[in-house]
Amino acid sequence: MPKTLRLILGDQLNLAHSWFKDVDPEMTYLILEMRQETDYVAHHIQKVTAYFLSMRNFSDQLVHHGHQVLYYQLDQDQNEQDLEKMISKVVQMYSFEQFEYQLPDEYRLDQQLKSISSNLGIPTRGVGTEHFLTERGYLQDFFKGKKTFLMETFYRQMRKDFDILMEGKQPIQEKWNFDHENRSALKDKRLLRKPKLHPKSVMSMVEMIEKAGVKTIGTIDVEAFNWPTSRYESLEVLEYFCENLLIHFGDYQDAMTTWDPFLFHSRLSFAMNSKMLSPLEVVQKVESHWKENQDQIGISQVEGFIRQIIGWREYMRGIYWAKMPEFAELNFFGHDRKLPDWFWTGKTKMKCLSHSITQSLDQAYAHHIQRLMVTGNFMLLAGINPDEVDEWYLGIYIDAIEWVEITNTRGMSQFADGGIVGTKPYVSSANYIKKQGNYCGQCAYDSNKKTGEGACPFNSLYWHFYDRNRSKLEKNPRIGMAYRTLDKMKDRADILQQAEKYLEEIENL
Repeated sequence: MPKTLRLILGDQLNLAHSWFKDVDPEMTYLILEMRQETDYVAHHIQKVTAYFLSMRNFSDQLVHHGHQVLYYQLDQDQNEQDLEKMISKVVQMYSFEQFEYQLPDEYRLDQQLKSISSNLGIPTRGVGTEHFLTERGYLQDFFKGKKTFLMETFYRQMRKDFDILMEGKQPIQEKWNFDHENRSALKDKRLLRKPKLHPKSVMSMVEMIEKAGVKTIGTIDVEAFNWPTSRYESLEVLEYFCENLLIHFGDYQDAMTTWDPFLFHSRLSFAMNSKMLSPLEVVQKVESHWKENQDQIGISQVEGFIRQIIGWREYMRGIYWAKMPEFAELNFFGHDRKLPDWFWTGKTKMKCLSHSITQSLDQAYAHHIQRLMVTGNFMLLAGINPDEVDEWYLGIYIDAIEWVEITNTRGMSQFADGGIVGTKPYVSSANYIKKQGNYCGQCAYDSNKKTGEGACPFNSLYWHFYDRNRSKLEKNPRIGMAYRTLDKMKDRADILQQAEKYLEEIENL
């Protein structure tokens, strides 16, 4: 076996990968903390900390099992802070005869590693990450010849292929999807359970990041950092979710409240996106727990969770590899407005936005409805440039990696793709936000008013969005009702004028 260098990226922390089955003295694993990766957007300080800590824990596990690891911390003098420079340097320094890497999940890194490999002057090989249920090109092949890529069709195929919630060839309880049962607002705070936490001091890590001059956003408790940063901790969070949170997950997965940032959500997205946990082991664990506790946990709770992972998560990755790099440039509505400065501070009088943004800055987390129907909804209604939308979401959330971020934001949230991901824009007035949460009762704006002093901005911006995009949306069969309603409004002119006023004063909302 030739003397081989194997690269492990920060989101490839998969101890179950076949690479690690046997210990080979000719194999050395390279793990790098780099400014290249901290600086392409301003990331949340908790995100940078979580990745570096998880990478160090992963390296320790490899060493513990007898593998040889070259680990470069961010502040080491020998660290060139660039992937190409470091690979070339290490190959030459240690006279490696072969280079191998796991296929990256981001297009920019995929292109960079192809370039690096072609210039190294030694044999190179890329292998799969052995994480996802499908290969990169599966979705594109699955929908070959189709104009739309319907997630539900893909999701059902995943259920069949991996025998998840199935009885033979049919879905358990004769239904594929219980989404209509997953939309309850939380009325009783006594149902809430605290999440599984792993408090640890990260003061030295944060000091290193700050001393290096890395630009970050958000806040962090350096004495009680609570995200799982090892496979052991991640498995504990999974177990806790099954035992304590799954029972209400489906009912309240779309609920929004000021009472608690996490509700019944699992907090497993970072663990999965860094590959400390695999999606298949997560859904199999959840399904197994449900089967053992069907007298207490309804199927709508577990199906809603599993759909997010083997449905949306896997589907979004397939969209990414089917449509990149062009997807990153799509701007169906031609939106070009600057993101308001208060998206970086949370200082707005709109309670739903103030709370969701402040929570994101404090926790590096917001659940999918806060992202889609509060922050994303406002960005779309206000006509924010999708480039700025992508940068904000990619930086602020601990689980944000481009393959899952950009398909959700530029696709599902902003409809900048013109309908590749979603069949219509996900927009709403204040009615939806009021129905799903308790924000409106604490807001400076009146959710029932469309015009006049104190009218909720969402109400007039909603109709302004449809009015200005009529030529692009009117023929969409799922939107016709909105235009019929708009045309019948006696106060239409006043509503549109109110929206214009708010857009002019957007920094002061």
